[in-house]
Amino acid sequence: MGIIQKKICMLGTFAVGKTSLVAQFVHGIFSEKYKTTIGVKIDKKSLELDGQPIELLLWDLTGDDRFQKVSTSYLRGSNGYLLVADGTRKPTLDVALTLHKHAQATLGEVPFVLLLNKADLVDEWELEDEDWTHLQALGWTILQTSAKTGTRVDEAFRILAQQLVPS
Repeated sequence: MGIIQKKICMLGTFAVGKTSLVAQFVHGIFSEKYKTTIGVKIDKKSLELDGQPIELLLWDLTGDDRFQKVSTSYLRGSNGYLLVADGTRKPTLDVALTLHKHAQATLGEVPFVLLLNKADLVDEWELEDEDWTHLQALGWTILQTSAKTGTRVDEAFRILAQQLVPS
């Protein structure tokens, strides 16, 4: 049984934690220093699901809100994506929902998981009951993650990976 390779894109506006989530998942590190991603940064991580080796190619796309044409080309060939919003900044959820529509239009119905990042700052979250009700009504897989503490980061990538590998 050979290694299965899957391309996953990280989608979300600037400063929601896409790069930090990838760094936490791939290298087990977190940095307080904010670095804007220009274009795309690609990392990879190998893991095993039910005895099947899988290599995830993680495409961390720029968080520019003006979703450029070039981003569409970065999306092509993706097997799935992680949609990332910052719980402390409600407008980032609206951007994530818009990016989801763009991704679905480009890729079709591919697996994805919505990550509400910065769970370590949950006291500062701007999401209200109606936001939660709306999200739950969508029937999506939604996780509260923290790139800083590592909370549910591995789980997020593994859940998406399991949706990409035939059982």
